[in-house]
Amino acid sequence: MPRRSRTSHVLAALVLSAAAAVTAAPPADAAAADAAPRPVPAGSKFPANFLWGVSTSGFQSEGSFPDSNWTRYVARKAYGIKDPYKNSVDFRHQYPQDVQRAKSLGVKVFRTSIEWARIEPRKGFRDPKALAYYDDLIRRIRTAGMRPMLTLDHWVYPGWVADQGAWDNPQTVNDWLREAKFIVDRYKRQGVIWITFNEVSQNLYHELLARPMNPDQFMKMRAGITKAHRAAYDMIHKVDPGAPVSTNLAYGSIANPLFDAAIFNQVTDKLDYLGIDYYYGANAENTTARYSLSGEFWKIDPEPEGLYYVLKSYHRRLPKLPIYIVENGMPTDNGKPRADGYTRADHLRDHIYWIQRAMADGVKVMGYNYWSLTDNYEWGSYRPRFGLFTVNALTDPKLTRHPTDAVPAYRAIIADHGDPSGYVPKRRPGWCSIEDPIATCFGKIPTPPVPYRIR
Repeated sequence: MPRRSRTSHVLAALVLSAAAAVTAAPPADAAAADAAPRPVPAGSKFPANFLWGVSTSGFQSEGSFPDSNWTRYVARKAYGIKDPYKNSVDFRHQYPQDVQRAKSLGVKVFRTSIEWARIEPRKGFRDPKALAYYDDLIRRIRTAGMRPMLTLDHWVYPGWVADQGAWDNPQTVNDWLREAKFIVDRYKRQGVIWITFNEVSQNLYHELLARPMNPDQFMKMRAGITKAHRAAYDMIHKVDPGAPVSTNLAYGSIANPLFDAAIFNQVTDKLDYLGIDYYYGANAENTTARYSLSGEFWKIDPEPEGLYYVLKSYHRRLPKLPIYIVENGMPTDNGKPRADGYTRADHLRDHIYWIQRAMADGVKVMGYNYWSLTDNYEWGSYRPRFGLFTVNALTDPKLTRHPTDAVPAYRAIIADHGDPSGYVPKRRPGWCSIEDPIATCFGKIPTPPVPYRIR
């Protein structure tokens, strides 16, 4: 996760809370009718070329981080900062072992970011040690049989860019594109799946509060990033022909039209695939998104079936583009079990079930990344834990990786090409989903045909 803390869902929570106050309780027959999804039928499998993966990001996991906008935010305890950065989970030095952990899962894709602040700590000077580190990281990913998915911008820029006015200054677009071309040229022809900017809507939101920015600066940043993505798309196709390019979008539940307006609506002609990050949904029976107001993201009840409706919605909008689920995961409170007993493995299997459902309905899904390989710095706090491998970053000086129950679950899913036949999601679909109110508010909750097959 960036992807990130989930304070970006404050707006969604406000609207959702207001809507919940006036929403009538679901009719008893509607809530009960066909509420339980049908079991996965025998023979329903993901295709052999499906791209299973894991995600992480540079700043959130590397540690030993140079001067940047985010190290400055942490130093002055900007909006939303609760914990010191310390050394994060020290991916910068433990990456050989973490790459092997990913390999042991059987994944085909390893996503991370190439950090501009690390490579070019001073304008015009590229650090040879940083380049050697990224060179070796990508070499190890490929040697382990995985494709690199490289994000060029995961919300972090060098301190000298901040000093020149960040995205207020038109020169930043030129500097960003110069650095992007250098990175693409260095790692071309290595099977890279490219992402230009990670979750632009969330990036704008965090910069708005942590930097902070006024509305004029906000619009300049939005315009600059949009311009940079469009130019980078063309550049990548010229420098690394055949490599797929996208910018992954954060799904924003009831506020999703605003999230899409950040960049997605302006660049649909400059995407080779749709990169979607899905964490939370909402329905009339589940308004727990309000916990984002207090930063207690682990109290938000997941809505796995929402991913099904999100995939179908974006497929209808751009049916020619395949979809890659770039991030999906569940936070726990400092690694403690959820009070409702819903485990990380349950969450993973349930979401895989609904992806299978969407693919059976004809949605073209090319890959899925779990966020994240290990716990990391969630943009101001170590308390939300998303990792397949959990790490006690604040208390364990060795930063030991401890496997969660989702590790064997993900390994089995990948080996078996999906959930086992007969699997039924642990979490029952809710009534009247925000993701597709027409289908879910006025009739039975849809269930797949029996048997259904991935097409």
